Amino acid sequence: MINILIVDDHPAVGAGTKTIIETEPDMKAEIVTVTEKITEVLKNKTYDVYLIDLYMPVMNGIQLTKLILQYNPEAIILIYTGFDLIAHYNLLIEAGVSGFISKAATKEQLITAIKCSLREEAVIPLQLLKQLRRVDAQPSTSEGHQELGYITLSDKEQKILEEVSKGLTNKAIAVELSMSQRTVEFHLTNIFSKLGVSSRTEAVMKAREYGLLSIQSVSHE
Repeated sequence: MINILIVDDHPAVGAGTKTIIETEPDMKAEIVTVTEKITEVLKNKTYDVYLIDLYMPVMNGIQLTKLILQYNPEAIILIYTGFDLIAHYNLLIEAGVSGFISKAATKEQLITAIKCSLREEAVIPLQLLKQLRRVDAQPSTSEGHQELGYITLSDKEQKILEEVSKGLTNKAIAVELSMSQRTVEFHLTNIFSKLGVSSRTEAVMKAREYGLLSIQSVSHE
């Protein structure tokens, strides 16, 4: 049985979402409508998927995501909202969410998103995806490489890549940087995409080539 926790301050929305989810014979949902009670719930039980609203009084979706991950570092957290997410996308990813679902999604889309998240696949609405800034392929230099100026890494991506260059596993990196292993894997996927590589070794090699690793990190083999 797949256990899902719905956190939404609108009881009618929570009840409707629960009804949709429980049309699946292998899914069961519980609802929390008052975020003040969430700590007690998290202490007593863990869930396979956490489906949480973004805008709630007392504790918003970003704060709640961080709290959930304190109790369950491997939690799968999906933001379920009817609002535009682009302004908060980076903060949500940094907080450790696993995906996003629109409240306008159909029953099929909601169930599919939950199942995808359980397979550790990123879930993101197409409209949000289209809004996100992406690193487009640029004309190659004479050496066949992208211009350095088109590749940028966030501070967290930089730190993760530096730990990768030291030979640390994803689990070890998660411990070293005080984040969940799922978050490390998510950021590595972004790093691979930005660098145009498909492995950790390639990522380190290309990052060194472009000077994206610190001198200290480059010295580690």
